[in-house]
Amino acid sequence: QVQLVESGGGLVQPGGSLRLSCAVSGMIFSRYTLAWYRQAPGKQRELVASILSGGTTNYYADSVKDRFTLSRDNANNTMYLQMNSLKPEDTAVYYCRLFASQEYWGQGTQVTVSS
Repeated sequence: QVQLVESGGGLVQPGGSLRLSCAVSGMIFSRYTLAWYRQAPGKQRELVASILSGGTTNYYADSVKDRFTLSRDNANNTMYLQMNSLKPEDTAVYYCRLFASQEYWGQGTQVTVSS
């Protein structure tokens, strides 16, 4: 059974940092493209960043470029999203996704940026 489990969310002040993790089990992790999405209240889910199986980060949303860094550890079946210089508009539920023959999503982790 494939499982994606996000962690690392929380409440942080503007300008602060968080690191999200997405632990994957039940798949040969290294073979697949992964991504982080987020969904703010009342808005559609949007793609934040994606990373190819070999570790090349191939996409960042314009709104997070130069602030967020996506990485993966194929040995530990985990993907990370380092988020720096956080802004209130980054507040959302963050989801990880694995791209395979069918969609796999995690349950989401809440990130709240507020003073």
